[in-house]
Amino acid sequence: MPVMADRWIRQMATEHGMIEPFVETQRREGVISFGLSSYGYDARVADEFKLFTNVDSAIVDPKAFAPTSFVDRRGPVCIIPPNSFALAHTLEYFRIPRDVLVICLGKSTYARCGIIVNVTPLEPEWEGQVTIEISNTTPLPAKIYAFEGICQFLFLKGDEPCETSYAERAGKYMRQRGVALPRLG
Repeated sequence: MPVMADRWIRQMATEHGMIEPFVETQRREGVISFGLSSYGYDARVADEFKLFTNVDSAIVDPKAFAPTSFVDRRGPVCIIPPNSFALAHTLEYFRIPRDVLVICLGKSTYARCGIIVNVTPLEPEWEGQVTIEISNTTPLPAKIYAFEGICQFLFLKGDEPCETSYAERAGKYMRQRGVALPRLG
């Protein structure tokens, strides 16, 4: 599985709508970088955040997730409390080709501040805005900037298309917009 270069990503984004909106060059002046990079795409975080809270003493259970586990915040920045967690989503909408698997990595600017980004792989023929998990591992409040880079996606092209795609399996997170909370299939 080779990692795809900027020329392929640009072509797939502009001709096939793989990434919308698509930023053709990396933007970095005065912001945490985003846009097309050499072998990937640095996505932006939108201005909608869900912060974990223990106000209602909810239990985090992936089989019976309580929306009261979160407090909603919207704005140009989000402050994540110490040793806490937030969900957000990409500004970009992705449409993954059948012969491609996408892996997400956190940006080093945030990682150097103890802020860890996690996203599960984007499977072949999945599409939607990506829900992003952001952990503040520090004993201090952490600031996240909306509309700036949050993570980098690497595109891995298989030798042939997969036998069964995410769309064909009717994946439960298909075509999600906004923050998608955990759910059973």
